[in-house]
Amino acid sequence: MPVQLPLHDLTQLIIAKGIVVHRYFGPGLFETVYKRSLGLLLVEAGMVVEMEKPVPVRFRDLSLDCGYRLDLLIENKVVVEVKAVDALAPIHRTQLRTYLRLADCPVGLILNFNVPLLKARHPARREQALSDSRGTRDPRVG
Repeated sequence: MPVQLPLHDLTQLIIAKGIVVHRYFGPGLFETVYKRSLGLLLVEAGMVVEMEKPVPVRFRDLSLDCGYRLDLLIENKVVVEVKAVDALAPIHRTQLRTYLRLADCPVGLILNFNVPLLKARHPARREQALSDSRGTRDPRVG
């Protein structure tokens, strides 16, 4: 039976495995290489990992297949967005918060592998995603 890690420990494990992948490959590869390698290490560590998990968008009572996919969903709790870009832009954090809201997950991480030293910023939390969306949602929709 898999061990249930507290959320903080789970995110720390994900970051640690990301560092292992980054030390092995370094920067300069496509996101797919990092994503698959990270997923493999997490599975080896006993985690439940879903790669490229489709996320439907709901409009009223309809489920819209718009092609949104989570890079990695770990233990059905943590969304991991894998990037291989020169620098993270504000849209990357916005995208993650939207995924948290759509997937109803408590925490998300962005790991950018196209840097000399992989660093993890504070994880995004679902509560932030919900509060961010309240001011922008059109009350006529829904």
